[in-house]
Amino acid sequence: MIYCVEDDDSIRELMLYALRASGFEAEGFGDSTGLFDALSRKEPQLILLDIMLPGMDGIEVLKALRSNPATARIPVIMASAKGTEYDKVVGLDLGADDYLAKPFGMMEMVSRIRAVLRRASPAVSPKQLQLGDLKVDPLAHTVYAGDTRVELTLKEFELLKLFMEHPGRVFSRDQLLERIWSTDYVGETRTVDVHIGTLRTKLGSCGEYIRTVRGVGYRMEEKA
Repeated sequence: MIYCVEDDDSIRELMLYALRASGFEAEGFGDSTGLFDALSRKEPQLILLDIMLPGMDGIEVLKALRSNPATARIPVIMASAKGTEYDKVVGLDLGADDYLAKPFGMMEMVSRIRAVLRRASPAVSPKQLQLGDLKVDPLAHTVYAGDTRVELTLKEFELLKLFMEHPGRVFSRDQLLERIWSTDYVGETRTVDVHIGTLRTKLGSCGEYIRTVRGVGYRMEEKA
């Protein structure tokens, strides 16, 4: 949900139309009263906030948003017809995430919103994978079999990670070739067998987790 605070009805409707046409939910308000009333009911992904508003202006609204723990982290893009450096600096210093100088195009507005939302989204780190005594950390690129660290080649690591992400799922040799070596790789399924063999050896007792499914391929599951 994007909240759009703009006192000019025609401009606000155009902004809302562009946002909705771009796949966003959007709600518009002509002043700060409507914005704060909506904030009490639902938190938006981002607020488009005009500086020149009747009553409480955009700068004061931004101060109020940033001083309230409930709204302090909501991304805000300021907009102003003034376009002066002073207004821009004040808005950014108060915690605005971006600034649009009027007149601006609707495509630019949508692009700026998407850029701010990407920056505001927390980076998702691959979670640590574990099966029995086997642990794989995709971010650190480490593998432990029990308390022993196991050194793997890149392809061995990618094979193991794929199995760990899909415990119990059977992968054919052709599927493994495609997923790990890519469809452009020219090779034989024997390549998979060789890598599975060395991977099992390096994993020690945990190598038994990689099961051969006769006539099909391989799957990973913890020992019974």
